[in-house]
Amino acid sequence: MTTETSELYISDEFTPLRQRLAALGPLLADNADRSDESGRLADEVVRALHDSGVLKTGIPRELGGYEFSPTQQLETVSQLSYLDASVAWTCMALQLVTGTTAAYVAPDAAAELFPDVAGGRFALIAGQGTRLGTAKRVDGGFRVSGRWQFASGIALASHIHAGAWCAETEQALICTFPKEQATLIDNWDVLGLRATGSIDYTCEDVFVPETHVFDPATTRAHHGGAVYRIGLATLSGISHTGWAIGVGRRLLDELKALAAEKTGAPNAAVDTQQFHAEYATAESRLRSAQAWARQVWADVEQTLASGEMPSTEQETLARLALNNATWSAHAVGQAVHKWAGTAALRRGPIQRFHRDLGTGTQHVTSGAVVLQNCGRSLSGLAPGARWNFLTLEP
Repeated sequence: MTTETSELYISDEFTPLRQRLAALGPLLADNADRSDESGRLADEVVRALHDSGVLKTGIPRELGGYEFSPTQQLETVSQLSYLDASVAWTCMALQLVTGTTAAYVAPDAAAELFPDVAGGRFALIAGQGTRLGTAKRVDGGFRVSGRWQFASGIALASHIHAGAWCAETEQALICTFPKEQATLIDNWDVLGLRATGSIDYTCEDVFVPETHVFDPATTRAHHGGAVYRIGLATLSGISHTGWAIGVGRRLLDELKALAAEKTGAPNAAVDTQQFHAEYATAESRLRSAQAWARQVWADVEQTLASGEMPSTEQETLARLALNNATWSAHAVGQAVHKWAGTAALRRGPIQRFHRDLGTGTQHVTSGAVVLQNCGRSLSGLAPGARWNFLTLEP
């Protein structure tokens, strides 16, 4: 049975969690370089994230999670990405995949995977659903095979979520199975977001019960309130938007602190009118992106709270707000790199956040095809079209 509740839950855990995350700042800073070098989050950081509760933000309240509303999730990820971009990316990937699995899998699977969320006993799920493996229909479920990339946070996960195409039913599926049934490929040799450990993984002929499978485009939840009715793809945009805004703000604040150190020195670039103008431009662009994103998601929340589904225009604006936030943050990063001088070249927050930002901008949700579809929809050239995952369809 699926839920058709119109309730949009506003979590009481939002403010306490923000306070707990703020207290993690020194710990994250102390471990940032070590995590970056090792390609995975330090053990102390992982324990602190579990203790904070941030990995419960996407799990339905009825299963013991926090079930944050869109604006609560937006602000939470932004706060965390300001502290550490790789930590935030890891958390947003885990909470998205874990939370949507909790919402969309059958009740039997949810009971197995989420037996006591409040007590800390629940599956953490990582994986990739936009590149499809194969799923063969068999009695009671599917046999899944394939190779997938970008399993952000998989080092913390107990289970894997993988997209697969079933030729018999001509349907895309998201399949959830224990991590030990996959082969992990240690190939995350990248420039930025190194600490996310977003490696590849494969599996061959793994049986996945039908209860542990759902349609990636579904908007019908077995558990949870109205927030899950916007679907996996739209939910992912909330966190990616918040991530870009937080990283952009951290880079600008780092540049501001650097300017305070350099001002007054002979021939200081930060004392030029050009620096002043470009800093102001970066501020206005980032603040505008943040304000518009908040407006877009507040509007979606209002629609969900009224018991309605977001319109195609609202879904389009949500995707466009993500694209705008991503590339506004990228422009900020370029300005910071330009004016930070040699400080951007050496190990430290500016270099690390700049590398992480450059990698994060390459995510498919901020890509050119999504932007083009937004323009096609908003210009009126796709009448009657609706979003299906990341594609605008007639």
